[in-house]
Amino acid sequence: MSETTAGLPGATYTGTRDVPLEDLTRYPGNPRRGDVESIRASIRRHGQYRSLVVRDTGDALVVLAGNHTSDALRAEGRTTARCEVITCDDDTARRINLADNKLAELGFYDEEDLAAALAALDGDLEGTGWSQQEVTRLLTAELPEGFAAFDESIAEALQPTTHTCPQCGHTFTGDEAAA
Repeated sequence: MSETTAGLPGATYTGTRDVPLEDLTRYPGNPRRGDVESIRASIRRHGQYRSLVVRDTGDALVVLAGNHTSDALRAEGRTTARCEVITCDDDTARRINLADNKLAELGFYDEEDLAAALAALDGDLEGTGWSQQEVTRLLTAELPEGFAAFDESIAEALQPTTHTCPQCGHTFTGDEAAA
């Protein structure tokens, strides 16, 4: 297991540097398939605003996080990439690759904040990865075709639903649960 400078397990940061793309190797078996075209659009608009995470094995520089950004940089004709270079063992390298691919998926959007941020762009979505259709749906809260809008007059006419707790047997109505 590798150790950080603080003595904790993990990767050791060795520095940030611009690395020729021809010197970088893709992580073997990277399970993620990225949208290189969308990343290219972002690079054209914003440049490379995030470093790749690269493992220095002594024999090679292996991209652990940012394989598709590396692909997009090459496709855009760039010759170097800004890289955070680390050293670590094979297990840590695999875990970093898997974590980078998965952890962003575990988050979620605050739709109100997202709508405000997208609306502030005044329709110029270039390089964001968002489509106009997605933004329109979010901003107008369109319901899927055939999905009826909530009608409060119908809800008020319904009798309160009774619920029973499967743990303790307590019975309560939906009105009590909402209180």
